[in-house]
Amino acid sequence: MNLREALKSGEQYLKDHGITDAAVDAWILLEHVTRINRTVFLAEGRKELDDHKAEDYQELLKKRAAHIPLQHLTGVQEFMGFPFRVNEHVLIPRQDTEILVEEALKYLHPGMSVLDLCTGSGCIAVSLAKLCRGIFVDASDISREALDVAGENRKQLLADVNLIQSDLFEQIHGKYHMILSNPPYIRSEVIGTLQEEVRVHEPYQALDGKEDGLYFYREIIGRCRDYLLPEGRILFEIGCDQGEQVSGLLKEQGFLDVEVKQDLAGLDRVVSGRVS
Repeated sequence: MNLREALKSGEQYLKDHGITDAAVDAWILLEHVTRINRTVFLAEGRKELDDHKAEDYQELLKKRAAHIPLQHLTGVQEFMGFPFRVNEHVLIPRQDTEILVEEALKYLHPGMSVLDLCTGSGCIAVSLAKLCRGIFVDASDISREALDVAGENRKQLLADVNLIQSDLFEQIHGKYHMILSNPPYIRSEVIGTLQEEVRVHEPYQALDGKEDGLYFYREIIGRCRDYLLPEGRILFEIGCDQGEQVSGLLKEQGFLDVEVKQDLAGLDRVVSGRVS
């Protein structure tokens, strides 16, 4: 079987098993196995795929057909232009979360301190450290396994980030110019309706926002003033239907300049506020 035949066969196999982006996924898995790019593929598409790589490709196709996330098979997901390692212990970084990073960068400059709560893979904290040199970044998570992944990304991307195992503010002792969080925000009853890739293969603890999805926003907003410097800001990623509720929680606690920002699809995605 040559490269073109392998790709065509892989695409059809994934289609037959109900994978929505079969063509994209088949290519990414072939690229992962062979380490070739599109240019090489177009030039050498009739080159035979050796038996070992063909077996590896078939095995990955079977796993993807079983709805194991593509990123768990390749072990990587790009975020803010950086390759982040991922596995079953962390949420896969989403493009929507880049809006949170972009908003944070509008207010940061060298010398400022940042806390990223519920850091997971570390994609927010590491990206900020890379894109705004000279800031001081702490990143915390309750999960030791998640922090191990964040540590790998910190090392691989040469980012100056301090990692802390903490249940929200439990082990946090400093004060910060900014606190960010992409906390669990999906209502418990909704999790069972999510795509199999998410509900089965991503960590439940990182998804479950309790009964109304707002548990962690209440916890963080109710306590964060003790950890923010004067004029400090807090920024959250939110579910697309939570803008009014989370901004209301901030206003109730006396935060100023409360804003809701939309993502590229025009959906509410980030809520921010400032202490006096």
